[in-house]
Amino acid sequence: MKKSPLLLFLVCIPFILQAQKKPEDKKASEKKEFKVDSTKVLTLDKTIKTLYNVISAEKEESRNWKQFKYLFHPDAKLIASGMNTDYEYKAKYLTPAEYIKNSQKWLKMNGFIEKEIHRSVNTFGNIAHVFSTYECYYSKDDKKPFMRGINSIQLFYDEDRWWIINLYWAQETEEHAIPKAYLPRN
Repeated sequence: MKKSPLLLFLVCIPFILQAQKKPEDKKASEKKEFKVDSTKVLTLDKTIKTLYNVISAEKEESRNWKQFKYLFHPDAKLIASGMNTDYEYKAKYLTPAEYIKNSQKWLKMNGFIEKEIHRSVNTFGNIAHVFSTYECYYSKDDKKPFMRGINSIQLFYDEDRWWIINLYWAQETEEHAIPKAYLPRN
């Protein structure tokens, strides 16, 4: 039985086309496509856990900044507090986008893993206030944190989801140690 040249050509087309494809750019294929998971804001607990998860990553790992922004109300503020170079306590107000712009390079270059070690929650109606004590590490393998502090998180529930309204934090210092009430009970 003679094989038709047309049949042979049709059988070989997929192989010819595959061989002609350009090799994919390695970096493009390694780039992670981040998406927003809207279920991560349905409960107060999920919202807080997601906050810690999206900010935490090993050195050179990217963060899901889309999910990070999704946690925050459009008018939300992130407020860092601490001592400036003149030894005065100050607060710096940032939008989520400004926080990302100011922090993403350092976070990726150094690695930053933030773990919640204690939580105190007060709610009334559709508002909540969470005092969340944290420890920070450069890597998941680190045994000792390089920093600790408390996140004061104000949230709003709109019958559909939880929104972070404000995230205000302070690092622990020698003169301002974290009170025992905000540390895990052993």
